[in-house]
Amino acid sequence: MKSDAIERDAVLEAVIRIAREAGALVMQVYATDFAVRGKEDASPVTQADERAEALIVPALAALLPGVPIVAEEAVAKGEIPAVGNRFWLVDPLDGTKEFISRNGEFTVNIALVEDGVPTPGRGVRAGHRTPVCRRRRQARASRTARVGARSPAARFLPRA
Repeated sequence: MKSDAIERDAVLEAVIRIAREAGALVMQVYATDFAVRGKEDASPVTQADERAEALIVPALAALLPGVPIVAEEAVAKGEIPAVGNRFWLVDPLDGTKEFISRNGEFTVNIALVEDGVPTPGRGVRAGHRTPVCRRRRQARASRTARVGARSPAARFLPRA
């Protein structure tokens, strides 16, 4: 049991590091005059979304080899992995509209979902060293649940 807790702690620390690195990439794009494009579902996407996902996906694959990764931009392109009881769920830039409006209200979200429940999950505000506080994360999760039905990744989450 203790080794499970140690493994979970190590995974969580790695997820925090990955999210911070992705957040740094997001902030590099934020500091530029970036372009905005539309995805097939008409939601916006930027280079920040794509660059963050390009960093996160291989890092998670190396962290827990064989665990499927459901990543928003890949799913939007039709790249949908087969998932079981355990998979990664990634939103490389949650709050793209907020990112575009430059109001600072966006996060990098990474969660390991086990039996329908996110286990070590972290939302990291891009450009900040501390994880998103619990209340803000719960509020964002509530907002995501309301908006999430439009997301291509929504089908991977349990229904309430």
